[in-house]
Amino acid sequence: MTKTKDAPKPATGKGGGGGGKKQTWSAEKAKAYWRRNLTLIGILLAIWFLVSYVFGILLANILYGVPIGQIPASFWFAQQGAIIIFVILIFVYCWIMDRVDKEFDVNE
Repeated sequence: MTKTKDAPKPATGKGGGGGGKKQTWSAEKAKAYWRRNLTLIGILLAIWFLVSYVFGILLANILYGVPIGQIPASFWFAQQGAIIIFVILIFVYCWIMDRVDKEFDVNE
């Protein structure tokens, strides 16, 4: 057996590797960042709850008469809409958090 690559060397110095200088935040900046993050998560979860639970279950009888394509809207929201909206909300969260990370200078 021949060894073709050297094993990676352990990181030395402070911080355990990663390079770059360690960023220090004030308590106010950290709170503002997490407040923005939690607000965004709350809004997106509220949208998902509205689509999946309210439209798909609570308003099922009302939306049954409204067609989306050839199926009732309540069925569409319960079976398709909640999943599609959830995936869209994941992309929206990533897009907005990239902007927030750049604003707070924590982008990668």
